[in-house]
Amino acid sequence: MAVQATAKNVTISSKKLKWVVSQVRGKPVREAMDILRFSPTPSGQEIAKVVKSAAANAENNLLMDPDGLVIVAIYANEGPTAKRFMPRARGRAGKVNKRSSRITVVVDQEA
Repeated sequence: MAVQATAKNVTISSKKLKWVVSQVRGKPVREAMDILRFSPTPSGQEIAKVVKSAAANAENNLLMDPDGLVIVAIYANEGPTAKRFMPRARGRAGKVNKRSSRITVVVDQEA
């Protein structure tokens, strides 16, 4: 039975997260955590939190073995966008979109 964890309103755009997400898709949780730990981007730390949470959910709620967990599905979708304005030249205003995202991780026992 698959177990999932979701992080909402992560203040990194989904485009930046998708590069790292594609690196850990289909990998065992231990290997994915190693990849994310040494990832040079801040998005690796955010994804690592969600992977760790999904593994903890599987271990505590369904008594699964944490060593045999595999990331079945992982995706970063677009979240709510905060729209702000920044002053520009000659009294104008420029639009600034502060994007956020939702990270979902689904883990299951290795088959």
